[in-house]
Amino acid sequence: MATIEQVGLIKKENLKALKKKMNVSGVGIGHKMVKGKDTGEMCLTVLVKKKMPKSELSSKDFVPEMLNQIPVDVIEVGNIVALKARTDRWRPAPGGVSIGHYAITAGTLGAFVKDASSGETLILSNNHVMANGNEADKGDAILQPGPADGGNFPQDRIAELERFVRIQFQGGDGGNGGICSVAKGISDFLNWLAKLMGSKSRLIPTRVEQDFNEVDCAVAKPVPGAIKEEIIDIGVVSGTKPAAINMAVRKSGRTTGTTSGIIQVLNTNVDVGYGSGRVATFENQIVASAMSSPGDSGSLVVDGTDPLAVGLLFAGSESTTVINPIDRVLDLLNIVF
Repeated sequence: MATIEQVGLIKKENLKALKKKMNVSGVGIGHKMVKGKDTGEMCLTVLVKKKMPKSELSSKDFVPEMLNQIPVDVIEVGNIVALKARTDRWRPAPGGVSIGHYAITAGTLGAFVKDASSGETLILSNNHVMANGNEADKGDAILQPGPADGGNFPQDRIAELERFVRIQFQGGDGGNGGICSVAKGISDFLNWLAKLMGSKSRLIPTRVEQDFNEVDCAVAKPVPGAIKEEIIDIGVVSGTKPAAINMAVRKSGRTTGTTSGIIQVLNTNVDVGYGSGRVATFENQIVASAMSSPGDSGSLVVDGTDPLAVGLLFAGSESTTVINPIDRVLDLLNIVF
């Protein structure tokens, strides 16, 4: 069996010739793999963008099975590119990267959804990420990356705030504006009238009331061409799935990237601090193991295996993660996947 030094010499002698072959992007030293199992035998490992049958290659592009009695292994690695940080400027921007209302620090672009009435594509994240904890107005600029990561207006504007669900803080609103009772009454009446007349269209106020806190969420209208409708490491979300105790979940976020966790508690009443002494109590929350850090707020939480949405991450600590149930997020914002 060859030593690593012997394989290294063969690599040096053949590197230029191997790199000239079609699809080859790298050459190194590894263990020979057979049907996915490590044989422990040292070999020359050739990295190719895509494995192709010999019938589709010219003879000069064949990678030999042996070189100077040293075995050669070929592994498919796809296109290797420099990885961008989640805090960088992304265009088009996928889910899982830094985003934020122009007046905050930064959170996470959670997912892409459709307005249930118009079918228009919208960006989903938290209220405290895109609506500045109730302090924003429809049309406010959403930046990517968020201001804490260098995002500036107007060059980094990726979207405009469309609507959000107001957070009710202990001892008062804590923000400048919930939807006023008159406006809510008018919208309720018009929605009732539309339903009576058989119309599927609904009037959705810019700020949506909740009798008690169940969600911290908002949607924004993206600038044309600025987004890529998939989430880093997760892909395109294909639907939803109810949370269950001991269910494996994962998320793709601005600060800690792609992480996994286990759902531990359901139907939770929990107090959440928002800084400056503001505290909000949330009902019916999902609690999972630690899988996030500050800046991951707004991440979509999906099933551990399938791209099915379970909830919207909005809070946590060093030992736990708190998640809004996805069905309430969709219902209150009048959106669908």
